[in-house]
Amino acid sequence: MKFLDQARVYVRSGDGGAGCLSFRREKFIEFGGPDGGDGGRGGDVVVECAGGLNTLIDFRYQQHFKAKTGVHGMGKNRAGGRGADAVLKVPVGTQVFDEETGELIADLGREGERAVVAKGGNGGFGNAHFTTSTNRAPRRANPGQPGIERTLVLRLKLIADVGLVGLPNAGKSTLLAAVSAARPKIADYPFTTLNPGLGVVKIDDRDFVLADIPGLIEGAHEGHGLGDRFLGHVERCGALVHLVDATGDHAGSAYRTIRKELAAYGGGISEKTEIVALSKVDAVDEETLKLQRERLKRAMRSHGPEVAAGARRPPPVDLSAVAHVGVNEVLRAALNEVEASRARGAGVGVVVEALPA
Repeated sequence: MKFLDQARVYVRSGDGGAGCLSFRREKFIEFGGPDGGDGGRGGDVVVECAGGLNTLIDFRYQQHFKAKTGVHGMGKNRAGGRGADAVLKVPVGTQVFDEETGELIADLGREGERAVVAKGGNGGFGNAHFTTSTNRAPRRANPGQPGIERTLVLRLKLIADVGLVGLPNAGKSTLLAAVSAARPKIADYPFTTLNPGLGVVKIDDRDFVLADIPGLIEGAHEGHGLGDRFLGHVERCGALVHLVDATGDHAGSAYRTIRKELAAYGGGISEKTEIVALSKVDAVDEETLKLQRERLKRAMRSHGPEVAAGARRPPPVDLSAVAHVGVNEVLRAALNEVEASRARGAGVGVVVEALPA
């Protein structure tokens, strides 16, 4: 299945049904009077968070959604039925924006959550509604109110506890495959990972969700490489695992490049707790490893996230997913940060716009 994390859709709620202009006509009933019923309300457009979905690919093939018009009122004081709603099924973690204003309408983070993004028009009154003591035979009925039309932008942000970041070919997918049942594509060339991937990691009888984000390069915030569009998937993470390739030219330079791109993206990502690991340590000799480790430590002191006053900055972890060196240490550190984040109540809140009736 192709991964699609952004879609643009046009929605329109249903018009209200028209009220009925009718008079009772029966044999031997001298003064029948008005009996026109009210029209039914138009259907709403609803965005619903559904389970079993992990991409917005369905909206590539259908971009227009229209709710049904309310049924018109009828004689004998019969009111029209309500129009059927148009329901858009989206995966967990989807945000809904108004394209024209850029306003966030809803942020759906739990299965079963629903948000009305366009309310249906009210039905019109029939002539029976306008009967008064002085106007016993009104000859007026209201049309239904028109529905609301708008263009929405849907953006999916994966719900993960920990995000993997680093330069291309830093070993992120290898680590994900080694610690979870996920099977990402792994190769020895940059940009092997083109789409984010998720895996459930179990450690010490506890578990958390790990997200593998395609690699960043210098200038990603300006659109270079794959760009930074996938960084939105780690905005919700409680912590980051930053992998730096020990076989690269300069570990400190690689670390600084990613930190600059995280800061340029914004969204508070650069302020998240970071577990730094020097990956592929099994592929270099001891002298090279020592040099790269020192370079990385210097870069962390100058470009790493701030630590509390008096607190000690954790040193980088030596990691090899292939040889299983340092893997449990990285996972336990990430799990501790996840549980601390959960204890603080960090999560996804629902924001629903107040729409006119």
